[in-house]
Amino acid sequence: MEQLYENRRQRADELRAAGRKVVGYFCCYPPVEMLTALDLVPYRIQGNVERPVSEADALLETVSCSFMRSCFDLALGGYYDFLDGLIVPHTCDTVQRIYDIWRRYRKPRLAHFLNVPHMAQPSSYVFFKHELLRLREALEELAGKKLETEALRAAIALHNENRGLLRQLYDLRKQQAPPIAGSEVLKLIVAGMGLPVAEYNDLVRAVTAEVAARPARPADSRPRVMLFGSELDDAGFLRLLEQAGGDVVVDDICTGTRSFWPDVPLTDDPLDGLASRYLGGINCPRTYRPQVLPRAADLDNRFAYLGNFVRDFGVDGVVFYIIRFCDTHELDAPDVTEYLAARNVPVLHLEEEYRTANVGQIKTRAEAFLETLGG
Repeated sequence: MEQLYENRRQRADELRAAGRKVVGYFCCYPPVEMLTALDLVPYRIQGNVERPVSEADALLETVSCSFMRSCFDLALGGYYDFLDGLIVPHTCDTVQRIYDIWRRYRKPRLAHFLNVPHMAQPSSYVFFKHELLRLREALEELAGKKLETEALRAAIALHNENRGLLRQLYDLRKQQAPPIAGSEVLKLIVAGMGLPVAEYNDLVRAVTAEVAARPARPADSRPRVMLFGSELDDAGFLRLLEQAGGDVVVDDICTGTRSFWPDVPLTDDPLDGLASRYLGGINCPRTYRPQVLPRAADLDNRFAYLGNFVRDFGVDGVVFYIIRFCDTHELDAPDVTEYLAARNVPVLHLEEEYRTANVGQIKTRAEAFLETLGG
């Protein structure tokens, strides 16, 4: 796990050398089951918090998301030239703009824009299914074969198995003294995002077995923290919270529960199940939920899943870790804070660039926050 986390391209490079095609994608919305069913290797595109952005700033505004600038900077430097294809969903304006710029400057063999509706209503699902049909055609051309329904069903089963295994691992973190650290879980998920799903499943099983065999940790009063925010693929921030005295027991981030929590429902047409899961099952601020009145009911309609996490994992406080200029998360932050405040859950709001900077200041604020929780 550590090796695959540190060298995220390792397995993808090996598979490509053996003749497999690798398709890169952004965010949680491209249905990786379709790639698996066509024997394509899904590879989630990530940045590098330790590498300063240089070339990308000549093409992207510095007031745009620093995570996306980092990803595109790596692409301009040739890091992502190993990809045979690129899928870019419409998750936010910056991600959407990257599609055209990446296609112009890197010219991948396949560049596909997946138009994901921002509203989850009946007509949205009809539209999104048509988008999945377009994606299927593009992937079939890349793979050189048709996507068979039974192969897609089998891929859905494999990925649902993966989601179940990850949820089982998260269940271990409900214990009073969690046997696995949040930073370790993030490393596992990041490592798995560059693996074929069957290998990922084996890795999760191996990690879970190792964790189950660990000596029980003495019970203590370390504050139990939930992490909320956007993209986070570096375990350093979670280690910082752990070193400051907290246990990160659950998360609501793009590289955490949002990427795997709900299964794909089994439907007569597998594309209907994919449309349901990827459009309606991901709790991302970029998706508008129909408004309910009064105000308290509306907040509960939008954020009840966070309340469930707080209850089920015994959360004492929530840390918002939001990448600067991530408007979708920043716009939701006041409402999430209000929802949690009504449940007496304190919040620490951190807005930072996607890079290893301001570590001392963040640690000081985290320590002060954890002290208020009793840590």
